[in-house]
Amino acid sequence: MKTLKEVKVGETAKVVKLHGEGAVKRRIMDMGITKGVEISIRKVAPLGDPIEITVRGYELSLRKADAETIEVE
Repeated sequence: MKTLKEVKVGETAKVVKLHGEGAVKRRIMDMGITKGVEISIRKVAPLGDPIEITVRGYELSLRKADAETIEVE
């Protein structure tokens, strides 16, 4: 299982499954991160947290803890 946290800067990945529960999963889905969508990694902060991604044509910052709950291929 590969998570969004493991994807390198400049790479693109496709969401396979969202792990997590309740409000956290709902918040991630509300941001447009759903099964089948493509996500590209734009930047990683100097200390590694957060990461900046592009999803559905807009930029989004995501904590590493949240990125770990997103399974990609």
